[in-house]
Amino acid sequence: MSRVEHAEQAMALFKEGYNCAQAVVGAFCDETGLDFETAIKLSSSFGGGMGRLREVCGAVSGMFMVSGLMYGYSDPLNRKLRVEHYELIQALAKQFEEKNGSIICRELLGLSSTTNRLISEPRKGEHNKKRSCLEIVGQAAEMIDELIKNK
Repeated sequence: MSRVEHAEQAMALFKEGYNCAQAVVGAFCDETGLDFETAIKLSSSFGGGMGRLREVCGAVSGMFMVSGLMYGYSDPLNRKLRVEHYELIQALAKQFEEKNGSIICRELLGLSSTTNRLISEPRKGEHNKKRSCLEIVGQAAEMIDELIKNK
């Protein structure tokens, strides 16, 4: 798939009801080699800023998961690869933050810091004050495609 196709696929998955992390991870099954069901289950806990805690944005978590699957390290003793991978993740976080002002879900949605962190109600649209979750999901997919293109 191309850059546009991954972004469109991620946004289509989000529109179907998958959370932001699932949408990003699910869109990259062709690149990661994960089967769709495993990808969706793996990323299911990260929507809504990690289980609706409104912490790290699910699209960002999804972006990190795809990056780990594609470029992560597996040897716990290889410090060099670990450092390189963490630098990659930090660079992605910085790039996302520069574009959006934060990587934190509640901040992206314009929720006050006094808002109850445990939000049990599903999204109804009223919290999408700063950026649309749909837009952010597409942007995260584009960032992964840019990473793949440059690697």
